[in-house]
Amino acid sequence: MAGRRLSLRTIVFFGGATLMLVPAIVTATLYAAALQQRGEQLEAEKLTIRGDLSAGLLARRLYGVWMDVARLATLIDPSNPASARDEIQFMSRLDNRYSWLGITDLKGKVLAAKDGMLEGESVAQRQWFRRGLDVTSAIDVHEAQQLGNLLPASPDPYRFIEMAAPLQRGSSVAGVIGAQLNWKWVAQGLESLQASGIEVLLLSRDRVVLFGPPDLINKPLNIGSAHAANRVTTSFLSERWPDGKEYFTVVVPTIRYVDLPSFGWSLLIRQNANDAMAGTRALVRSFWVILGAGALTALVLLFLAAQWLGTPLRRLSEAAEALLHDPRSGVPYSETRFEEAARLSNALIRIQSRLMAAFHNEK
Repeated sequence: MAGRRLSLRTIVFFGGATLMLVPAIVTATLYAAALQQRGEQLEAEKLTIRGDLSAGLLARRLYGVWMDVARLATLIDPSNPASARDEIQFMSRLDNRYSWLGITDLKGKVLAAKDGMLEGESVAQRQWFRRGLDVTSAIDVHEAQQLGNLLPASPDPYRFIEMAAPLQRGSSVAGVIGAQLNWKWVAQGLESLQASGIEVLLLSRDRVVLFGPPDLINKPLNIGSAHAANRVTTSFLSERWPDGKEYFTVVVPTIRYVDLPSFGWSLLIRQNANDAMAGTRALVRSFWVILGAGALTALVLLFLAAQWLGTPLRRLSEAAEALLHDPRSGVPYSETRFEEAARLSNALIRIQSRLMAAFHNEK
């Protein structure tokens, strides 16, 4: 049974290692988790700021065009089509955002337009005309209809945002000014909002991707962030996308500025989670490597300390066992490493002296 007992060296080493490593590992695990969580919070804040700025910039760009159309409605005189055509042509040369710009009478007949397109034709059934009779309006993006065959050939179908405003003459409405805003201009503005590793996606009211990665454009998006786009506050999610990758995603539910009509659009700002957390994870790995190196060094020192403490007691134990069998055995080693060992060593030496004296007296 005695042989099965643990040595002091073993108790000191494993006991000290347990007391040292268990609190260190628990604390380090909690710290690494907190570091990871803080890293995600910083990424969420970064993407949220970018999302709010992107939504604001997009809304301001659209608002500028919307206000330009409203101002043109006060400048162009529908009673003089020739003069109106000159003004429209001049504006079109200055501003290439418009694929079409024109004015109509109250019945929807086009009186003057950019490059004469649709002049004399009726747009009475078009939504922008009906809305423009009452108030300055904006219509969500859609593919070209009447203009499709009049514009230069393009590999991609033309898409427009339509804006219209009533032509006021005094207190009455004399017609409508309409503008077909080229969607490519909007897309170029969104492209300028992209950053390395960060993608901006524009969603329609029914969660169709209007702008974003080519493999998602014009497709419905059926993930949590897309459904969260109907909320009234900005939100942050970490989720798996259709490409199988994990992304951090910020949802900006509305794109609005002053009294610009809402198209029901929302913005998604996403970043690959692995890329976003690469710096934090590298920091966590470095932390564990440093901690591991420190723990290994501490274990080596602890082993040497256990060896230093256990050696005197081992020698004294061997000396005591030798005295038990033969009092004339060698003199016990004079231990001086620590007080208890020194006292025990001195005691064994005195015991041996007395045993030797008794042995000689017996003779």
